[in-house]
Amino acid sequence: MGAGPLAVGLTTALHRAGLPAPPERAAGLARALQLVPPVDRSALYWTCRVALVTDRAQLPVFDAVFSAIFDGRLDPADSRGDPTAPPPVGSEPHTRPTPPDDRPTQPGEAGAAPGTPGDGGDGDEREVRLAAASAEERLRHTSFADLGADELAGVRELVRRLVLSTPVRRSRRSRASRRSGDRLDLRRTVRAAQRTGGDPARLVHAVRRTTPRRLVLLCDVSGSMEPYTRVYLTLLQGAVAGARAEAFVFSTGLTRLTRQLAVRDPDQALARAGAASSEWAGGTRLAAGIGRFVADHGRRGMARGAVVVVLSDGWAQDDPDDVADAMRRLHRLAHRVVWVNPRKAGPGYAPLVGGMAAALPYCDAFVSGHSLAALEQVVVAVREDARR
Repeated sequence: MGAGPLAVGLTTALHRAGLPAPPERAAGLARALQLVPPVDRSALYWTCRVALVTDRAQLPVFDAVFSAIFDGRLDPADSRGDPTAPPPVGSEPHTRPTPPDDRPTQPGEAGAAPGTPGDGGDGDEREVRLAAASAEERLRHTSFADLGADELAGVRELVRRLVLSTPVRRSRRSRASRRSGDRLDLRRTVRAAQRTGGDPARLVHAVRRTTPRRLVLLCDVSGSMEPYTRVYLTLLQGAVAGARAEAFVFSTGLTRLTRQLAVRDPDQALARAGAASSEWAGGTRLAAGIGRFVADHGRRGMARGAVVVVLSDGWAQDDPDDVADAMRRLHRLAHRVVWVNPRKAGPGYAPLVGGMAAALPYCDAFVSGHSLAALEQVVVAVREDARR
């Protein structure tokens, strides 16, 4: 089996077992296996462990999955009911022996003869310390709701590096083109003919310019979204300052924060946003917030042909029919609607009832956005150009 299929198979099994194993991990493992060919089981184990394990708490699941794949154990958690049965192959602790000391020994020193205390001859082994993952790597897959104050500050700094870019559209403006296959620009051709006595000696062609689509972000700041609000506002601030996006927050009402978030200083921007809105940590009126945006801003051109990102868990006090009606009107205006719901990452989550179930048929992308790695999927969803 080649390095690529092996890496994909192992990361897929780890993902099904509950460990974070994104595609880039599989690519990294494939490169590592090419640099360190797995000549035996131990070499393969340590290469996979260093490339895929980022936390010591992940070791039991990793060892079980690795043993199930490479040692032929059909079910690593299966107990045959025989307490006297020998342990399955591959379930032994993975350690490396203490490296030999090549220094010359003197009589009476530890290690001068086998069997003396401390010589290592009794089979003493030391646990190899797990290669420590970087702080950034650990934070990438940690939910925002589980972060401490210091970790949250670090994540916000990483979120500021995310770049939200929308697909391009053709503008009404045009530019001169040298390709004869483009449409003829009569105005430029006549203007050029005035220089040659009215004879159109040179035909000027033109092609329509392209411009990025408008980006609009609607962030739910109700009480149920409080663990994620500060990180999401950092994302909004970066989008407004970098991509000239339009930013709104809603809870029981709707507040436009584009001007407050336009400053380059993130802390100052968030302070101005907090002072401008009184909607924080209240209830959620999903239909009212989205409906007011469509009525006051969307129909006037802000949502026409735009990429609209809604950051909300979908828990609403409104009637689901009202939510569906507001989303239907938004979907007709927007080029693409992306819904970011941090609850989507929860085990067994399914948008079956309430506001989320009513809104989902009118969403072109549905992502979680509960962690830094999930926000990277939001960046991809915003950049895509296809409608569902």
